[in-house]
Amino acid sequence: MKKLLISASIVSVTLSSILFTNMAHASRDYISVVGSSTVYPFSTVVAERFGKSTQFKTPKVESTGSGGGLKLFCQGVGIQFPDITNASRRIKASELTLCQDNGVTGVVEVLIGFDGIVLGNSNQAEQMTITLKELFLALGKKVPNPDGSQTLVTNPYTTWDQINPSFPNHKIEVLGPPPTSGTRDAFSELALEGGCKKIDWIADINAQSKAASKSGNKALANDLKYEFKSICHSVRDDGAFIEAGENDNLIVQKLNANPNALGIFGFSFLDQNSDTIQGTKINGFEPSFDFIADGSYPVSRPLYFYVKKDHVGVVPGIAEFLAEFISNKASGQEGYLADKGMIPLNSTLRKQVKADVKMLKPLAL
Repeated sequence: MKKLLISASIVSVTLSSILFTNMAHASRDYISVVGSSTVYPFSTVVAERFGKSTQFKTPKVESTGSGGGLKLFCQGVGIQFPDITNASRRIKASELTLCQDNGVTGVVEVLIGFDGIVLGNSNQAEQMTITLKELFLALGKKVPNPDGSQTLVTNPYTTWDQINPSFPNHKIEVLGPPPTSGTRDAFSELALEGGCKKIDWIADINAQSKAASKSGNKALANDLKYEFKSICHSVRDDGAFIEAGENDNLIVQKLNANPNALGIFGFSFLDQNSDTIQGTKINGFEPSFDFIADGSYPVSRPLYFYVKKDHVGVVPGIAEFLAEFISNKASGQEGYLADKGMIPLNSTLRKQVKADVKMLKPLAL
């Protein structure tokens, strides 16, 4: 048995040596970046500036969605796989496990800033003001029975005024991203779940799950957690919510064509298109740079990118690209990414991120 273990170890080392020898002689001389459509414009700006100001080639940045990018990133180590993936949510434990199973053991997490998730419509229409609870009632697949009982029914609301008489008598029609999008994940967690928790008896399911976990009853805790998530994260599929793909430009075109419709997208996109679209107030707060930065706006999320440590020093320019991205001139308080709508980190977070990147500290969830 000992002999077999030694042989397996030698094979593993040999395979690793072959892999890195092949990478060292790689023909790819540019950085490959995939991932979030929300982070895409920020990453593209950094890539273009990096290509113009250094001796390295401009990185190739592709918009694949957060989930799609992480799937590509985690497929393996080597020049046929991306070096970096952008994400508008944190990597999931299951995704990190996939990376590790495929030999991607050195995943470096870089928090770059924050973004708000906006519910918006055409400037041709009236600006809406909505609560998180009303938003859940509009978009949840199953919602509390209107008769007041603690039961769920398939969402019966077809027009906004059925939810709140002060809302317009317009058909509920919301354009949003697909399930592979980090924006969709974050919207479900922050907006839909946030509204769902405002319903006491559903919030109690979540509380019971936490209590069961503390008491050591993991099976019950998992069952209750699943029940809570299935209620609060499930989006209706009867046509009121329309998956419009990863292209925010397409959503804006459709909003301008139908002023009664609403769309879901990142604040940075609203900021760049405020001449044609406007943000909806949520819980009384407009989606603005200041309200997102101070935490008043309730639907905001962190933005990340993930780096394959094994590619650093092999594919030219990765370390230098990271340095550009986290520099004060790029992602600092007065950086050029703030001009594009990204909400910068505070000084404490920036200091920690810079230290982790300098060390290329691998992520462990």
